[in-house]
Amino acid sequence: MLQTVETPGATHPAPSAGRILAASFVGTAIEFFDFYIYATATALVIGPVFFPSGAPGVQQLSAFATFAIAFIARPVGAALFGHFGDRVGRKATLVASLLIMGLSTVLIGCLPTYAAVGWWAPAALCILRCGQGIGFGGEWGGAALLAVENAPPGRRAWYGIFPQLGAPVGFILANLGFLALSFGLSAESFQSWGWRLPFLGSAALVGVGLYVRLKLTETPAFRAALTQARPERVPFATVVTRHGRALLIGTCAMVAVYAVFYLSTVFALGYGTGTLGYSRSTFLLFECIAVCFMALGIVVSGAAADRLGRRPVLLSGMAVTFLLGFLMGPMLGHAAGTGTWPPVLGFLCLSLLTMGWVFGPMGAVLPELFPTRVRYTGASVTYNLAGILGASGAPYIAQELAAYGGIGFVGLYLAGAAILSFLAVLAMRETADI
Repeated sequence: MLQTVETPGATHPAPSAGRILAASFVGTAIEFFDFYIYATATALVIGPVFFPSGAPGVQQLSAFATFAIAFIARPVGAALFGHFGDRVGRKATLVASLLIMGLSTVLIGCLPTYAAVGWWAPAALCILRCGQGIGFGGEWGGAALLAVENAPPGRRAWYGIFPQLGAPVGFILANLGFLALSFGLSAESFQSWGWRLPFLGSAALVGVGLYVRLKLTETPAFRAALTQARPERVPFATVVTRHGRALLIGTCAMVAVYAVFYLSTVFALGYGTGTLGYSRSTFLLFECIAVCFMALGIVVSGAAADRLGRRPVLLSGMAVTFLLGFLMGPMLGHAAGTGTWPPVLGFLCLSLLTMGWVFGPMGAVLPELFPTRVRYTGASVTYNLAGILGASGAPYIAQELAAYGGIGFVGLYLAGAAILSFLAVLAMRETADI
């Protein structure tokens, strides 16, 4: 049965909880799929395809630099879409963010190579990466609000896990796609044209997401806010001037979440297939197995955050992330062919389980830090500023640290990120009861 949402002058049929959660989940799964296929391609082919050959590692570092561009563009997208999401509404903004992200992804699959057009190729790649970042910047906050602002009392963290589950599902779909190509194509065919197929195939997924989201209505919390006062004229300015402490704390709290994920996926994939000598298909299979533990962590932590509170769940996860930094060297440093692959897989599973544990409650925590009138902007900007600090440079920095002092130095980098986020959560108020 449909519920009804009362608004000034009209009664609007509201979609069921199942449709709301499906729309929140499906959209983020597609967005994360788009983002992850680029992340995977960065570790495997972007360097040789779009950049000239040079000193050892230069192509890979250039590819990681393009990976970082989208994270820099994401706060711009967060402020842009947050502005309209807080003034016009959640639905239209979510549709626009999905379209921009999807179009940018498909066009990346159509780009010519460096060998064909020279520096025009990486220049166009950088522009489209900006498009991906801007679209993604408006996606997560809107999806989280769609779930959380429709949640019944006492279940915001549980509803908030549905946009979070889009991350592991998108990741699995991306990796399974590349894994299938690894088995079905030769290395030459994969690098020549096969890597483009996941990018082009994203068009079909975007169509599914649009179909689901166009049937949504505005959230009850947003409608209620409109009855109380006019929207903020410039939501971003309000967030910075009146809610700067929440912005800073939320951003720092998310840094370790991003760091543990991208070190365990993008950097680990490049390190595993390069330095350690694992085949592409083997390491992609490892990653697919490990990301299932991430989904488990998200589900369990969402339930725990509603029962125990947000802070205890997050603090325990940050403590484990700190310990992971010291396990990275002993566990992830085993080369292929030595018969010691279980520690490698074990580290990936443990790190992504931990990431899911700290990522799950964030779907509720970041929106809860801000009032409804600026919540889209506040949650989105916080989430994406953390991406710059915790993710944009993580693969690049890790690559340099590994080259300089070995994998143990990368572990220390992860431990440092965990300390920063632990201190931020300590300074955060408990938001479960607001």
